Amino acid sequence: MGLFGRSFGLQWHITNQCDQRCNHCYIWGKGRKTKESYKEEFDLVKCKNVINDFLEFCKSFKVDPVIAITGGDPLLFEWIWQVLEYLYQHNISFIILGNPFHLDNGVCKRLRDLGCRAYQMSLDGVKQTHDAIRKNGSFESTLKAIKILQETGIKTMIMSTVSRFNYQDIPDLIKTLVVDYQIDVYDFARYSPTPKDTIQMLNPSEYRQFLSNVWELYVDFVKNYKTRFPLKDHLWRLFLYEKGLFQIQKTEVVIQGCNCGVRHLTLLPNGMIYACRRFESPIGNIFTQSFQQIFLSDKLDKYR
Repeated sequence: MGLFGRSFGLQWHITNQCDQRCNHCYIWGKGRKTKESYKEEFDLVKCKNVINDFLEFCKSFKVDPVIAITGGDPLLFEWIWQVLEYLYQHNISFIILGNPFHLDNGVCKRLRDLGCRAYQMSLDGVKQTHDAIRKNGSFESTLKAIKILQETGIKTMIMSTVSRFNYQDIPDLIKTLVVDYQIDVYDFARYSPTPKDTIQMLNPSEYRQFLSNVWELYVDFVKNYKTRFPLKDHLWRLFLYEKGLFQIQKTEVVIQGCNCGVRHLTLLPNGMIYACRRFESPIGNIFTQSFQQIFLSDKLDKYR
């Protein structure tokens, strides 16, 4: 076991190209990006150099590499299949966080054969709500893609971004995904606002009630269905403590928290490394520094 436990994660935003313009997107949302963003991409040589350097970094710290390839939609990246083939040659499995629009049986089988462990997509409510947030028709496209992935043998993961706009839909969405589609993993995250759109956030009491409603579903579903609920939101731990379902065994020990600066880095299409993709947190550039140099830098030390 290495310094960080068993693994270290790299969330690789390999492209900004995307078929959607989601309202809450931190890449394209509210005019944050333009078509010029398409030019912010690696060539194949740089992609291979990134992989080599990350594997060397993980070897140095005795951790297993965990690579999540995302975007935009990674399937729109010019060199995606060559990158996945290179990972396969190095016996490195991966996860893709993407869209449903370019998945068919042939694509999914190719992903599976190259080592794709899971494919994550987003659903942000029932059909009308989700399509209003993301793209007309994307709700049905995602459900169709779930079936294709399942038939191919790739694990299905669904994430929701919870805001005031859609939180009332989430219980019904969970029922559909668990009961009707029996996905492998479901989880959600709170909407990360900019200073101009905090109106989409739930207040603390509303959010706690939301957690309570979802928890009742989880308790029932975990007994009867295969879906796993990782409880990604750190406030789950506090909620379970309040209910008496979690006990603090030791004092002066970090019970739960963000992996930022500890066992996770984010790589953007322009080579910038962020401590976290959910806010402006540049700490280096992979074109001029190694992962190890960036990880041990004073900039990242401030986050730790």
